Amino acid sequence: MVARMQRAFLYPNGRYAMSEQVDARGLSCPQPVLLTMEKLRSLNQGELVVLVDTDTSRENVSRAAASLGWQVKTVQSEGEEYRITLAKD
Repeated sequence: MVARMQRAFLYPNGRYAMSEQVDARGLSCPQPVLLTMEKLRSLNQGELVVLVDTDTSRENVSRAAASLGWQVKTVQSEGEEYRITLAKD
């Protein structure tokens, strides 16, 4: 099951925007990458949080996002899972 949520974040210029979330935990590659790519293509800018649970998915999602011009802002390890925050202005 893939859960998508939104949360607000503040840009440096003082305006608010919503971030999206893709939960790809429990999915095998290439599914996390495909879900992330689909969501990134639907967004022109903003922030996307991707949840994955393998090192391979973490690396592949980060690489795929960079190929579309998105920056990896943070990668947080939460136990055996990763929270990847991607951004594009």
